[in-house]
Amino acid sequence: MGRPTKYNKKIAEKICSLIATDTYTVAEVCRMVKINPDTYYTWVKEYSEFSESIKKAEAERTAFFVAEAKKSLLKKIQGYTVQEKHVITVGSGKFDVNGREIPRIKEQKVVDKHYQPDTAAIIFTLTNGEPENWKNRQNNEVTGKDGKDLFAQLTDEELDAKISDLEKKLGK
Repeated sequence: MGRPTKYNKKIAEKICSLIATDTYTVAEVCRMVKINPDTYYTWVKEYSEFSESIKKAEAERTAFFVAEAKKSLLKKIQGYTVQEKHVITVGSGKFDVNGREIPRIKEQKVVDKHYQPDTAAIIFTLTNGEPENWKNRQNNEVTGKDGKDLFAQLTDEELDAKISDLEKKLGK
């Protein structure tokens, strides 16, 4: 009989918590909880509740990423403003215990920096959100009256003659 397993509810919850909240690899998670990746995969096979918990944690992580991506996309579509703080310091003539001069704030200003809406994000949203109205590619169809094929009744010789006529008109 082999060594007793380290598997318990506490370690399983820790693993799931790490998976749900970040983009750690299995190897990184295993290093954090001090198990071998082979052990992790064995537990996934042997403990159905662990396997299900892992799937739920992965789904949570994906849902979080999608929500964050939507927020970021919205900012890119609308444009946004951020405040940047600029601080200029000068020496104060006073020194700390390590002999370094303690800086004194000479000037401090806050600047609003505006980022314009992102055209690529807008195009992405429109082409994916309303593909029937917004396409990256145009499709043109040439048909006859009532949508009938213009060339269906023509023989190959008649089609060749029409092509020759068109080429002459285009100067080819």
